[in-house]
Amino acid sequence: MQKMKVYKNVILAVVAVAILSISGVGTASAQDASVNAYSPYTMFGVGELGTHGNAINRAMGGTGVAFRSTQMASMLNPAGYSATLRNSFILEVGVEGTFLKNQQRKFSSLSASDYATAENALNSINFREIAVQMPIAKGLGFGLSLTPYGSVGYNMHTFEQSEDIWGTVGGVMYNYQGDGDVTEVKAGFGWEIFRGFSLGIAAKYYWGNIKHNYTTSIYGDYVGAGDFVSTTGIDDYAISNFKFQVGLQWNIIADSKRLLTFGATYDYGGPLRPKVAQTIYIGDYASTIVSMENSRGQMRLPHAVNAGITYQDAKFVGSFDYEYQNWGGSNAFYQQDAYGGMSVKYVDTHTYKFGFEYTPNRFDVRHYLRRIAYRIGARYGNYYQSFEGRMLSQWAVTAGFGFPLRFMGATSINAGLEVGGRGNLSSVIMPQLGKRIGLIRQNYIKVSLGFSLFGEDYWFVRPKID
Repeated sequence: MQKMKVYKNVILAVVAVAILSISGVGTASAQDASVNAYSPYTMFGVGELGTHGNAINRAMGGTGVAFRSTQMASMLNPAGYSATLRNSFILEVGVEGTFLKNQQRKFSSLSASDYATAENALNSINFREIAVQMPIAKGLGFGLSLTPYGSVGYNMHTFEQSEDIWGTVGGVMYNYQGDGDVTEVKAGFGWEIFRGFSLGIAAKYYWGNIKHNYTTSIYGDYVGAGDFVSTTGIDDYAISNFKFQVGLQWNIIADSKRLLTFGATYDYGGPLRPKVAQTIYIGDYASTIVSMENSRGQMRLPHAVNAGITYQDAKFVGSFDYEYQNWGGSNAFYQQDAYGGMSVKYVDTHTYKFGFEYTPNRFDVRHYLRRIAYRIGARYGNYYQSFEGRMLSQWAVTAGFGFPLRFMGATSINAGLEVGGRGNLSSVIMPQLGKRIGLIRQNYIKVSLGFSLFGEDYWFVRPKID
């Protein structure tokens, strides 16, 4: 009875945290923007891509495609579903707080030495993931997870620099704003075909809504008679589509002391085909609609390959993953333009991930600190878009702790810290504007908290004596 009371309190706490995160309580931002992302780079595609995996994976650099565990949900590889113990049930819930800072050099001419640095920031806390995993039969497991896939959030403006416009109309301001999210729901099965070799397959459903607004307004009608009105355009993307993933895990070495596992997944990409509603208003939203068009977007999700190897023993876990995403090939025909005609193209991504975990003695009865898992990791790769031919690198260093709630048990609280960045303070020349445009450098800190529950319990069993 006491045991069930403890679990009930833990579950209620987790649900409360998730509800507060989803509703946006405790969120503060520098300006109106999505609480999941805050970057001009998210103007294109599905925005900023989230790091997959639970709090344990993220604290180890995002590794885990070859991580095989009976007490943790396998969110990166459906083949890992087959590791679920008979009559067990695993539940994982996570939240994440983000502290983001953007920096950009503002140039007044083509000179690379004539600039000022602008900055803005965002703080937010949000729901991160929920996953369940359970056995179906011997060697056959089922997994279900819900995680963010992409996030859009930006709010910026620019003033017209053309003397012809100033002389005819007056001051003109262009404002660009967008927000929205794409969520991934994943469900699949993992089957251990023979001892040490498992295959998995999962369906991924993507849904969400992304809205891009752009407004042209007169802020100083110096030469006219006040007849100029603002123009507002809204592009609304409604996303709803299925994709698939297959995976395998092979225990190269498996004995009572150590486990060496190779893992790989392949994500089948293809057309995302969002429904796009484009509307243009004269005045504000309550004024005249001058144009309305419904179509299908040309965005495609990439084919992706993720491969890795993980070593495990009683004290140590070490992982290395490599991830390739075919964004460039999938969207080679698809090009967008940013401010001033800056060319935005999709490029293939290559990401390298490392992760380590050390537990001094998970069986120590007397010293709790020796049962804590200590984790570190890192990853490095490139962003999936280029700007006027400039590639953007992105990196992260991670760390975390796993606090067991029961001796010889799997139920735990996992805390993680990620410090990373994207891009740099370089610039590109835009001859048609007669000026130099600075790129954005982003630095961030993410703090995550995950709850792994019930990994050591037996479910679906009717006791003979109560």
